[in-house]
Amino acid sequence: MFRKNYFTFLFLTSLFLLGSLATFAQTAPVRGKVELRKADGTVEPLAGAVVEPFRTDAKGKSPSAKTNKKGEFSFAGLQLGSIFALSVSAPNVAPSILPNVKAGMENLVITVSEGDGKRRTEDEVRQALANPKSTAAPTTNTTATAAQPAAEEAPKPAELTAEQKKQQAEYEAKVKEVTAKNENIKQKTSIIEASLKAGNDAFGSKNYDVAIAKYSEGIQADPDFVGTAPILLNNRGAALKNRGVDYYNQAARSTDAAMKAQMMPKAKQDLQEAVASYNQSWTVLKNAQPTDIPNQANYDTTKYQALSGLVDAYRLLFLTKSDMTKTAEAKAAYADYFAIETDAAKKAKAQISLGDIMREAGDSENAIEAYRAALVSSPDNADALAGLGLSLFAAGAGSVPENKTQMQEGLNYMEKFAQTAPETHPLKASVKDAVTYLKTEQKLTPQKVTSTKRKN
Repeated sequence: MFRKNYFTFLFLTSLFLLGSLATFAQTAPVRGKVELRKADGTVEPLAGAVVEPFRTDAKGKSPSAKTNKKGEFSFAGLQLGSIFALSVSAPNVAPSILPNVKAGMENLVITVSEGDGKRRTEDEVRQALANPKSTAAPTTNTTATAAQPAAEEAPKPAELTAEQKKQQAEYEAKVKEVTAKNENIKQKTSIIEASLKAGNDAFGSKNYDVAIAKYSEGIQADPDFVGTAPILLNNRGAALKNRGVDYYNQAARSTDAAMKAQMMPKAKQDLQEAVASYNQSWTVLKNAQPTDIPNQANYDTTKYQALSGLVDAYRLLFLTKSDMTKTAEAKAAYADYFAIETDAAKKAKAQISLGDIMREAGDSENAIEAYRAALVSSPDNADALAGLGLSLFAAGAGSVPENKTQMQEGLNYMEKFAQTAPETHPLKASVKDAVTYLKTEQKLTPQKVTSTKRKN
């Protein structure tokens, strides 16, 4: 019995629900003031203090600010949902840290004392945060009965030789093995066919609970068979993504704190499991031998679905802030996807998504690399211009000493974005505030951007 190949069961495509996630990656201001308590007990505003925001829910740092004459500081836009610690330093002042700061907080007051004027490094800040004192989960046996001999026994057949007995035993064992394998394949085929159909029907009705359960039954029947497992794994990944997005949107729209607390963990788990499902599919496909692939075109289609679904699952994982720790895994998955994507527009879109992931995670250098790649084929893309400008700004401002060259280049890209992007663009406000800061505080002047030439 030949084993059936189910590459023809390519019924589902991943549903990304991009529209429902358009409001993610928003920012909000943080404002406050720094006061100096002197040795004599008097308190006065501290001008010229450096206030540095470090992410504590993920690795990263946002551009620093300086207090004005009234001791006031302001961050135009910090990422909503992220948690920061504000590190304050100034000449003749003891360094101080204010933890648990979130975007949208205002009227913060940080009181510092006289000291050695030390400015803590990022590592020193994180070490201090780890030490709260340094900061402001029966067998049945059968018996055979011998047959009674007949009155007249028939002639006995000739005895088999030892070699003949061996060959006969091997033949009978082989027949038994093939029969058992065929029966096993028949049973698996029946389970897979039923699971795939039931899963597809449930998916079409948006009953993702049943769809996920049915696809899982089919996967368990033969988890390593390249002819069926990747299809079921891709479909399960799509169902998990959609259910995770539904949970997230329910939480985002709800004003009920109990509802949010219930839905957010579910969204996180589903998106993490979607990534795992697509990764498992990609692993099965990568490990397949040429003899396991009866139809190369169908195999390539399934591989494309696995990788395109995987990078989108990572995109959602970071957009919803469900898991900000998997930047290395996400970058590797995108590299595999770029290697097979032949559509320039789709590749540029994915490069921007990778840039967004790295920027959200505070990895400015990898974000810059991704956005630059996108601008090669889409030199006027608003998302890439904004992302690259903000990332260059963050990288330059976060350097010690500050890298004015990067900040200037970031300003150039953000100015181009500001002149062309619609007011409704989600990064419009953040870019505008950054441009204003660079012009007024850094005294930089925008320069015309020379578009990157397209690759032939």
